[in-house]
Amino acid sequence: MKTTAAAIIAILAALLTWFSARAFNPEAELFDQALAELSRFGMIENALLRDIFAARTGMLRNYDPLVQETEALRESLSRLRSTTSAIDAAFVPQTDQLAGAVERQEQTVEQFKTENALLQNSLAFFGRFAPQSSEPLDPAISATVAAILRLSLDTSSATADDVEARLTALDRQSKGTSGPTDTVNVLLAHGRLLDELLPSVDGTLRGLHALPLKPHQDALRRTILAEQLASRTSARQFRWLLYGTSLLLVIFLGYLARRLKSRADALRRQAAFEHIITGISMRFINTTPRTLDADVDQALAELAAFIGPDRAYFVMTAPSPRLHLWHRPGNAPPPGWPAQAPELAAMIGTSADGVLRIPDVNRMPIGPYRSRCLDLGLGAWACLQRLDSHGSVVALGFDAVGRPYHIPRELPLLRMALDSIVQAVERNAMETERARLEARLQHAQRMERIGVFTSGIAHNFNNILGGILGHSEVMAGHVGSDAKLVRNLHGIQRSAERARDLVEQIMQFGRRDEPNGKPLSASALVTEAASLLNVLLPAGVELMICQPPSAAIVVGEPAQLQQVLLNLCRNAAHAMPAGGSIELTIELHELAERRTLSHGRLEAGHYVCITVSDNGSGMDEATLARIFEPFFTTRSSGNGLGLATVREIVRRHGGALHVQSRVGEGSRFEIWLPRSFSELDVDLESAALPRGRGETVLLVAQDAEHVLRDEEMLAALGYEPVGFADADSALAACRTRPDRFDAAIVGAQASTAATVALAAALHAIAPRIPVVLATKATIEIDAETLANSGIFDVVRWPIRAEEIAVALDHGISQNQARQRPSRHRGEPPHSLH
Repeated sequence: MKTTAAAIIAILAALLTWFSARAFNPEAELFDQALAELSRFGMIENALLRDIFAARTGMLRNYDPLVQETEALRESLSRLRSTTSAIDAAFVPQTDQLAGAVERQEQTVEQFKTENALLQNSLAFFGRFAPQSSEPLDPAISATVAAILRLSLDTSSATADDVEARLTALDRQSKGTSGPTDTVNVLLAHGRLLDELLPSVDGTLRGLHALPLKPHQDALRRTILAEQLASRTSARQFRWLLYGTSLLLVIFLGYLARRLKSRADALRRQAAFEHIITGISMRFINTTPRTLDADVDQALAELAAFIGPDRAYFVMTAPSPRLHLWHRPGNAPPPGWPAQAPELAAMIGTSADGVLRIPDVNRMPIGPYRSRCLDLGLGAWACLQRLDSHGSVVALGFDAVGRPYHIPRELPLLRMALDSIVQAVERNAMETERARLEARLQHAQRMERIGVFTSGIAHNFNNILGGILGHSEVMAGHVGSDAKLVRNLHGIQRSAERARDLVEQIMQFGRRDEPNGKPLSASALVTEAASLLNVLLPAGVELMICQPPSAAIVVGEPAQLQQVLLNLCRNAAHAMPAGGSIELTIELHELAERRTLSHGRLEAGHYVCITVSDNGSGMDEATLARIFEPFFTTRSSGNGLGLATVREIVRRHGGALHVQSRVGEGSRFEIWLPRSFSELDVDLESAALPRGRGETVLLVAQDAEHVLRDEEMLAALGYEPVGFADADSALAACRTRPDRFDAAIVGAQASTAATVALAAALHAIAPRIPVVLATKATIEIDAETLANSGIFDVVRWPIRAEEIAVALDHGISQNQARQRPSRHRGEPPHSLH
């Protein structure tokens, strides 16, 4: 704009300068000079002709005036030629014609001077002759002299013939006498000379008079006057153009002044807007997950206060949909709006910078988009879109309800505010993911410590239990027929045997071997747990068991499932120090679709739900969020491992937990386990796990046997495994076709550092796929290392079906959700109705 304005001003200034020069008519003086010189030329010519006629009549005896006037004509013609040439080259031909006529006039004047000199000499002779005759003249001589004098006045042919006749008669007469005298001879000579000269001189005068000097002068004068008139008219026109250009320059300068003022106002407005955006950006730099929502709402309110719409909103699509809305009172959005704003904007089409501007919806082309905007009550709409780092669509929109709206030019500046919000949300998501990884890592580390601890003391427990069983057998041989003592001893033996089974399970957990499940009756589990609980529960706590369905069959380890029920019931009893009731119920459920519980997620299928409810003190939200953390407890005498063990056992059995509790209203623990329909079905545990849909999974480990076994496990879970027994082969395959794999599992390598390094290398080659780390020791790893290496989840090595199934399902689902928003760039959009 600055360059264009400067160019326009320069052009107008140049036009003003040129118009000014032309409006002053610089040739006017030349025209005046040419006309004056032409008049002077005419005067000199007239004087020359006058003097020529005076010389003819004998009144001018000296030819100097003729010479001077001829020279003056030359000088005047030269000045005239110079002046007209300066005016226009078109005058050159006319001045050349006039110069030619002057040249012919000079030649004629020279001829006249020669002839007139002889003529005047002869006429002088005759003028002297008559007065000098003392004697009377002969009549013939007198008649001849009279005829010659008459010829000097009349050179017509009749007069010339008369003179010729008289000269002939005089000559004849003189010869008839004694001979002509000298006087007669001179008279005859001068007479014959005059007879020749007088007609010739008069003819020269007539030729001189006939020269076209006057017509050439008149033609040149007319041309000069016409050009002068045209020059004056042109000057007048240029003066009007000068006036118009000056007026145009003034108008343009006024326009520039207005534009400058408007630009200054826009700059002030932009500066104010940038100040707001800078404040928003600074606020989001220091935002925390706890204050993020409030900061986004405040940012929308500040932007709306500056821009002036009726609604302002921030929308983020998958994987974690987010919607923040601000609106004026009475302008709440219709159902589904503005969640559909990104999709509608993509359908209408945004500009290259992701901006959609609709100042007036009523002026949109008639069609479904205009109808949809009108149905939503939009009078004007502005929307700014971009993709986040995961490919999800984020949008910042502004609505004017039922009215046109002037969309400000500063709308592209909102990209900075949008980027700040998106970065804050992504940073919050990263922190949340980091916290999830850290919690997952801490859980794995704690479970690893527990495994190491339990493995160390399990042998001692086995020795103690062996002593208890041995003494009970000895006592059984001495009690005799006392039925009560026999029942007590049998109870001791059953408890010791169950404790031995539990120690064996703990040792297996420490060795991280796969559990061996078998079909179990949920009713039998609850009944046997009740027999133990009746002894273990304190007085004042009543145990109520609802009649369980006979078809409630699950697959699992009896001792571990018993431990789950015992731990939950003991916790319920501790929540009722003044007494109360514990209710155990079993229900059958069929899930038609995936369901997310408070602590786990279930795929569609058949399940057995065992519920433990109490009417104790209940838990608040903070306690409820941490109850399954190892070593977290609210009792001074507790160790914090009971509920952590419950969650681990349920998860290993392919199930999930759902907990509900309120302070003063008791708690409800639901144990969801996969249901079995046949006592011979020992693989239903894995069948109820989250299953794949043919996704390709890269598996790398050092042991070829583990690779083959894990490939079979992954294939049974519905995945297509591609195993590698060395890291280099896995990296080469991933580098060759990084889009081939949907997930990667990195098994234990030579060291924990080598395992993490391999995971980081795979993530660098294919950053879009989730990487699951399977390691023997998690104590050496921190959450920062996991996040920096691109590791999505951590499981124990060797991998277990239930752990890896959940980890792969979670990772692949999130990855697909991130890529799903890219549909609007190439796939047909869904209907908005």
